[in-house]
Amino acid sequence: MSSKDAQKEINVGAKDMPLHCPMPDMVSWNSHPRVFLDVAKTGSAQCPYCGTMYKLKAGEVIKGH
Repeated sequence: MSSKDAQKEINVGAKDMPLHCPMPDMVSWNSHPRVFLDVAKTGSAQCPYCGTMYKLKAGEVIKGH
């Protein structure tokens, strides 16, 4: 597998909630429809469109609304 084919992994914190992909800093011309991801239950979530893996930073606490 080349590095081009490797999936991206992003560590996120409570400040990034509600979490969605693509993130605001991603290039808009190369993006897909916005999808919201839940990392609170398992500590990670993968985008169904681009395969980016989002992982909750160690020690982060997500508070409910």
